[in-house]
This record gives sequence, structure tokens and C-alpha cells, in this order.
Amino acid sequence: MDRVRRVINEIKEYGINNDVPIMSEESINTISSIIKENSIKTILEIGTAIGYSTICFASLNLDKITSIERDKVRYEMAVSNVKKSNLNNIELIFDDALNTNINGIYDMVIIDAAKSQNKRFLDKFKNNLKKDGIVIIDNLDFHGFVGKSGEIKSRNLRQMVRKIEKFIDYLDNQNEFDVEYIEVGDKLGVCRRKKSF
Repeated sequence: MDRVRRVINEIKEYGINNDVPIMSEESINTISSIIKENSIKTILEIGTAIGYSTICFASLNLDKITSIERDKVRYEMAVSNVKKSNLNNIELIFDDALNTNINGIYDMVIIDAAKSQNKRFLDKFKNNLKKDGIVIIDNLDFHGFVGKSGEIKSRNLRQMVRKIEKFIDYLDNQNEFDVEYIEVGDKLGVCRRKKSF
């Protein structure tokens, strides 16, 4: 376990020093608590980056975490980091998640990839979620911009933020999941599938 902790610390330091978007420690801790409280054993993660969150969660006695990454450089770094960790419950897939068909059923799905595609990711991968499973979506505050799209000068940023705002509106009005927002890191959405679905 010391080896895993060392690798996690190395990845975190690298991410911070090289502007690689890694999940905040508060978000990791919050999700880790949800994993333990709900006896989560299998996770599908959309967005590996360099493997930081993947290895953090894999170290919690999971049976398996499958993680998808479309950036080749980051994927290769994640592969290297997983090797260093010596954990054997991690499956990494190099592909665009929207082009990837996953056959397994998972206790939890974590969406932490292209923010403008959150709804498409949810629509696609909720089919891989067990009946009463949990979906967690990271970065719903998007650095404090969500809710302030009208004030954003940059057109690209404004469009991105509007898509997140629209997605939150969708979450608030759909019937399949009970949604809770947790104000840690860049804001987490925790979606628990209702028993009736």
C-alpha cells in the first residue's frame, strides 16, 4: 500500500506542476466515502487523464475499475502510472468514450471528461449502471463560471458553460435519478438511480 500511496503522491505532484487536470483531493475523499458507504465494487470512469483518480479509487479494494481516455499522451502516462502502482484491478481503454461500447454492468459510473458532452456520456453509460447504481459527475461549477454565462466574454468558454448550465437544468428535471450536489472541489453531482427504474 505504501507503493500505491507513493505513486498517487507522485502523480498528484506531476499534475499540479504540469497543469494536468486532476480531480481535487476533496472530491477524491468525498467519492471515496461514497464508495465505502455503498459497498461499491466496480466502477466505470469516463476520463482517465494520467490515472490519478483511477489509482486512488482502485486502491479502495475494488474488484475492478475500467477507465476510458482519448488523449494518447495522457493514456500512455496512465498506463505507466498503473504499472508503477502494481494494482491489478484497473482496465484502461484508449478511445473516445462516445465511440466505446462497454459490455459490463457497474456499481458506479464517474464522468470526468469533456464537460460539453456530460449529457451524452450519461445517456450512453447509464446503460452500464446496475439498477440502483450511482453516477458521479465532476466539475459542475466549472471554476465558478456556471450560473454566470451571461458575463463571460470568450465565446468558446461561454458556450461550454451554457452547455453545463443546460445539463444541470436537465438533471434537475429528469425522473430517473435522485440528484444531490456536493460543494467540494469544483462541485460534484451525485445521481442515485431510483428504485422504480
